[in-house]
Parts: sequence; C-alpha cells; structure tokens
Amino acid sequence: MTPAPVTGSGGPADGPVLRPPVDVMRPRPADEIPAQGTTPGGFQYSLKLDGFRALAFVLEGGRVVLQSRSHRDLAPEFPEIAAHLGAHLPVGTVLDGELCAYRDGRLSFTDLLRSAGDRRRSGVPVSYIAFDVLAVPGRDVRALPLAERWRLLGAVLAEIAPPVQRVLATPDEETARGWFRDLRPVGVEGIVAKALRSPYRAGETWSWRKVRHTDTLDGTLLALVGPVDRPRALVVRLPDDRTVTTSPKLTPAQAREVGGLAAGRLGEPVNDPEHGPVTLLAEPLPVELLQLSGRQETARFVRVRSDG
Repeated sequence: MTPAPVTGSGGPADGPVLRPPVDVMRPRPADEIPAQGTTPGGFQYSLKLDGFRALAFVLEGGRVVLQSRSHRDLAPEFPEIAAHLGAHLPVGTVLDGELCAYRDGRLSFTDLLRSAGDRRRSGVPVSYIAFDVLAVPGRDVRALPLAERWRLLGAVLAEIAPPVQRVLATPDEETARGWFRDLRPVGVEGIVAKALRSPYRAGETWSWRKVRHTDTLDGTLLALVGPVDRPRALVVRLPDDRTVTTSPKLTPAQAREVGGLAAGRLGEPVNDPEHGPVTLLAEPLPVELLQLSGRQETARFVRVRSDG
C-alpha cells in the first residue's frame, strides 16, 4: 500500500480529518519481550520512554494541540514543542508520541511536572518523541498496518529536526533485548512490542505489549491518607484489582507532588472501613508502584504517572 502524500496547502481538501479529542491505543502489560515469529507479520520493538503520552494535532493557523491520554491540552505547558510542530508540519498532521525531559544525561519525569519557565531557567530540554502517525493532510491513516504507518511517519518527519524525532525502534529481537538490558540507567522504562500488521485502534490491545522492568507496576490512586496538600500515604488499586494503602510513609517531595496534582480532583472525605479516614479523588490518577517483596498486601509509591 502506497503511503499518502505528507504535504498540503492546509486547505479544506487536505486539511485536518482528525480533531481532538481522540482516544489513544494502549499496550497491555506483558511479563517478557515476545519472540519474533510468534505473531503474524512479526513485531516492531521500540523504547518505552519515561514521559507524558501526547497526541499532537497540527490545526489551522499553525495552532497545535498536545492532547494527553485524559484529553487535556498540554500545549500551554510545552509551548516550545507546540511552536516547533506548528512551524514545521503541515496542517492536518496528527502524531502519537511522548513528551520527554532530560537532565544529566537521562530522562527526567520529575522535570515534566515543572513549569515551562522553570525548565527554561534550569536549562532542561524537552523533546517530542513520535512513535506513530494517525493522520496526514486530508487522510486518516489509522486503518493502515503499523508497518505502513511507520514508513509514513519517517516521511512526515524527514524535514523536521530535534526537539521532534522518531522513537528508536527495530524489528530485531536481540537488539531489543539489549536495549532492555542496557538502557535502564538513562531512564528507559522498557520495551513496547507492536504487531506490524496492527491498525491503530483506541483502547487497550494485545497487538501492543509493554514490557517494563519487573520491580514496578501500574496502579490507580483512589484516595489520600492524611492532609490533602501533604498526604502521608495513598490508597491505590493494584493491577489485580486489590486495594491497598502504600507503605512506607511518603517522602516530603512525594507528598508535595501528590498534593499538587490531586488538588483539582478532590472528592469527599470518608471513613473507609478498611483504610480509615481518607479523602477520595473524584478523578483517579495513574501511579507507578513498587511491589514490596514478601508483603503481598502493600506497595511502595514511586510517582504519579500524570498524563503519561
């Protein structure tokens, strides 16, 4: 199948065919990197980066929306990235990718939580690492297989320079295993294996599988224990649907981070029969947890994953 042209005047015939919000395609967690040859058409293996997931919509007048997984526009928080995309890509382009910050030679998720001004004053660079394309001017390409979309993404980004670039990816299983083993010190979370024949479909799918380093797991923050601006602990739901209270006590930095991110999502204080007095969140937050060895009913809080 021949990829669609990637240039256009931005007129009605070749302008946006996709506008926000659009639900993202999400990988399912897997315990190990799937072997090449175990799915029809094979896998592409790409880096799983430590950042904010964002769809980038290039709209009329050079306006760019950086839509988070929860449909929030992140463009005001990352104005340099939005301006770069708007200046270099044609109207109607829609990309899927990750906003990533760098400090001291490694990915720095914490710096993404700072204001754009703070990052600028501290000299912390941010990049947009694209791993998929959903639309080009006048054409929705989500129905194409990943192999075609990947080639099209290369054409879309051919004339654009950093801070926008394509994610590191390979069809070679051994290369992917080497990345998984060697790149953790620079903040790479793991590997995403994607079926090369897979179309882009919203929601969680086995066509994409994320393999993260085994000491962490995804959870959902449901409630705060203690003062809402500086909680002592969190009530979280684990991937197996158990609900536990985090332990040990949150550090001061963690408490400030959680309190700030939860401020606009607070619900009612309640006396939970299992966890005691807590303040519920009206809108839960995704969190990263560390399962404590030998203690099946608790987990250590690592960080809020925010809109990543």
